Amino acid sequence: MRGLDSRDYILLGSTTVLVLLVVFGMSQEIRSGNSSGVTDWQDIELEDVNSGEIFTVSELEKPMLVESFAVWCPTCTRQQQEIKKLHENSNVTSVSLNVDSNEDEDQVRKHIEENGFDWRYAVSPTELTRALVLEYGPSMANPPSAPAVLVCENSTRKLSNGVKPVSKLKDEVEKGC
Repeated sequence: MRGLDSRDYILLGSTTVLVLLVVFGMSQEIRSGNSSGVTDWQDIELEDVNSGEIFTVSELEKPMLVESFAVWCPTCTRQQQEIKKLHENSNVTSVSLNVDSNEDEDQVRKHIEENGFDWRYAVSPTELTRALVLEYGPSMANPPSAPAVLVCENSTRKLSNGVKPVSKLKDEVEKGC
């Protein structure tokens, strides 16, 4: 196992700053009475970066796995590789949300192409990221935590942080919400 180098510290610091900015921004909105909780996060419109299709999580087939990620995050890519394996033998719908405000659709599209991923990907609007953090905690805006939410017909459940192997994902889907 290697020691931490300067890139690790930069990555950790950047992630911490991103989480703090999201949480601070939410607390400011809550204090000013402009809570983003007015719209259910599942009803916020998203654009698939590949097809241009406009969709909401609420209108897609369930069960569904919603995960947040960033292109620069190797942990996220490992989790997405497990999701890819899940799709080989499952009818689970997946949506991957890029929560890094410094990344755009082109970077996400390149990430998808380089890794052979074929489900819906979208750049998460700030409103959606904030709503996910409010409902499930700050790890939703911290891509290296490999956060994911299982969405069923009438409920949702946040899965444990960390890369979840395909066997764990299958177990979680079977267990349901």
